[in-house]
Order: sequence, then C-alpha cells, then structure tokens
Amino acid sequence: MTRATAPLWPWSLFAAMIAVAGLPIYIHAPKFYVDNYGTSLAALGFTLAALRLVDVVQDPALGWLAEAGRRHRALMVWAAAAVMAVAMIGLFAIAPPFAPLVWFALTLALLFSGFSFLTILFYAQGVDKAAELGPDGHLRLAGWRETGALLGVCLAAVAPVALGALMPQPFTGFAIGFALLALAATLSMRHAWTAPAAAAAPSEADTASLALFRHVLSDPLARRLLLIAALNAAPVAVTSTLFLFFVESRLNAPGFEGPLLLLFFLSAAAAAPVWSRAAARFGAKRSLLAAMALAIAAFLWAVTLGTGDTLAFALICAASGAALGADLTLLPALFSRRLAHLGRGEGAAFGLWSFMSKLSLALAAATLLPALAAAGFTPGPQNTESALWALSLFYAALPCALKLLAMALLATTQTDEART
Repeated sequence: MTRATAPLWPWSLFAAMIAVAGLPIYIHAPKFYVDNYGTSLAALGFTLAALRLVDVVQDPALGWLAEAGRRHRALMVWAAAAVMAVAMIGLFAIAPPFAPLVWFALTLALLFSGFSFLTILFYAQGVDKAAELGPDGHLRLAGWRETGALLGVCLAAVAPVALGALMPQPFTGFAIGFALLALAATLSMRHAWTAPAAAAAPSEADTASLALFRHVLSDPLARRLLLIAALNAAPVAVTSTLFLFFVESRLNAPGFEGPLLLLFFLSAAAAAPVWSRAAARFGAKRSLLAAMALAIAAFLWAVTLGTGDTLAFALICAASGAALGADLTLLPALFSRRLAHLGRGEGAAFGLWSFMSKLSLALAAATLLPALAAAGFTPGPQNTESALWALSLFYAALPCALKLLAMALLATTQTDEART
C-alpha cells in the first residue's frame, strides 16, 4: 500500500482525539471542580479566562516550534499526546494534591498547550498528506478530518453522562478513556509524520530570524485567507459565548441546552463530508459562500424568536451547524492548498491560523458579556423585554453582520483554485 492509497480513517480518529480535549473541557471541568471540590465559580471563571489568554498568545510560538523541529515531528507528537493524557488524568481522575484551583490551572495549562501544539502539527502535516491525494486532496482530507473532530466533540459532550449510568466515578472513566484514545490515535498515525516533505527542515537562518512567519505573511492570498478566517470565526465566537443565555433566557427553555448543542455539532459532522464533495464539484469558494448564506438566513430567523420557540431554534441549530461544517472543512482546505503552493512554513502558518481563531473567541468573551450587562441583561428568566431584545441582537443579528463582512471579503478574493 502506497502512502497515497493509505486509508484516511486515522486522520479522523486523531482529529477526534484532539477535539475531545477542546470545547468539551470548557463544559465539563468547571462544573466538576465546583461539585467535587467546592471551588468558587468566579475563581474558576477568572482562571479559565487567564488560561485562554495564554493559549491565544502562545500559538504563534508553538507554530514556530512545529516548523523549526520539523525533522522531529513524530517525537513531538508522541510527547504532546502523552502530556495531554497525563493532564487529563490529573484533571479528572486524581484528587488535587494541593489547592484544587492551583491544580485545576496547572493541569488545564498542560492540556490546552498539548491540544494547541497537536492541532498545529496535525494541520501542518495535512498539507503534505493532501499533496499525495491528487487535485482534490485538500478537500478529501478536510472532509475526513473535520468529520472526525466534530464527532469527537459530540462524543466527549455526552460521554460523562453515559458513563454515569455505568460507574460511580464517570469522569475517572472519561479521563482513562481519553488516555486510551490518545494512544490508539497516535499509533494509528505513526507513519504519517515521516512524509518525504518532513525531511525538508527550514534552515537555521530561517528559524533564527522568524522568517517562517514572514514567508506566509508576505503572500497576499495567505494574508487574505487569515483575515477571512478571523472574520468568519467571529460569528461562531459570538454565538458560542451567548448560546446558553439565549436558550435559558430568550427561549425560556432551561434543560434543553445539552440536546441543542448536540444537535448543532451532529449537524456539522454530518454536513462536513457533504460540503467536501460539493466543493470538489462546484469549487470550495462557491460552496463556502453558499454555506455562509445559509448561516445568515438561519440567524436572521433567530432574531425573531421568543419564549417557547424551542422547536424553531432546533431547526436553526441544525441549519447553522450544517453551515459550520463548511467553515471548518473548506476554509482550512483553501489555506492548506495555498501553503502547498508556497512550499514551506506550514507549521508557523497554522500557528497564526489558530491564533486568529482563538483571538476571536477571547475578544467575544471580553466584549459581549459586559455589553449585555450594560444593556440590563442578567442571567435567568427575570429580564425586561428590552434586555431580551438586546440579547437577540447580540446573539443573532451581530453574527449576521460579521458573516456578511467575511462573505464580501471571500467573494472578492481570487482563491486560485483552478491553478493549484
């Protein structure tokens, strides 16, 4: 079996493993520490915000390291996966040996650093792999990769609940299960890191002068795709920040947050391979523009919702989730294709890509909640109609405006698909 004909399921499995340590940890870890160790919710929130800030600013450095250590990428993958597994067990399966809040911060810092580094390495290596798969290689690989990642999010979101019916300590089982998944996923990808291009490490002059970043940032199309990625991540950052408040207060549907989130991510996972096939037939740019239009239509509808409109919102979750499947699949594929054309600097480039996406999340958290509070909104059912209207505008109308900006920028961008 040649590398070009090797199955792509290991890429899905590895993506799922990485995804388990992402968004689901923001959902599970704070509640676990409140329930089990009585940690202050406010202190946990402050700690998470500080960790997120560190996570954002370290991504370019991790991207530089991924590229500078290109010849040792396999070793770095094993090390990062081991750090993540140990951190997950420490977070959920070991009683804190000292102050729970400090233990929480230490284990999460290790987990998120490993998560970020593996994500950058994984996407950078995908540029080499896609080149072996033919003209539509970037789209094919993205379809497998993002479907796996979204299924990983769904699995991790429901796993503690499912394990709770089988064992008295479900989060211990969750942590051990993650460690086993990390081992299986890393083993399944053990040959992927030895691609021929992996031998082409950057020169010492390049790494010393940070020319790896300049190589990407000096390319007009790469810069434009990074800007589109930042703009396109902003609507998702807004809706992610306000989703729980919208369901609880605007729809007055407490208890439905979990099922609606699961519907959203399952829709994205189901749509990702569909968008990949559509892009192969109609072009990634045209398909992505169609998905952006779908997202705008869905959130314009969300502006009109009020108390009791849970079924309508479920349809919106399905439609916007499907649109997210295109965002996660096609934009990275376009960026990877451009990096393949440039010929080097993939690790540094995806460090910048990750930085732009996380910066949107950080800015959303830092600006939206204070703005909502200034509009008179407070969590819970007791809000004035004007405060609820402000929540609807922030949650649904603002993402439409941001998505329109991203759509306009993409529409005027020559993505150069035919040539590459």
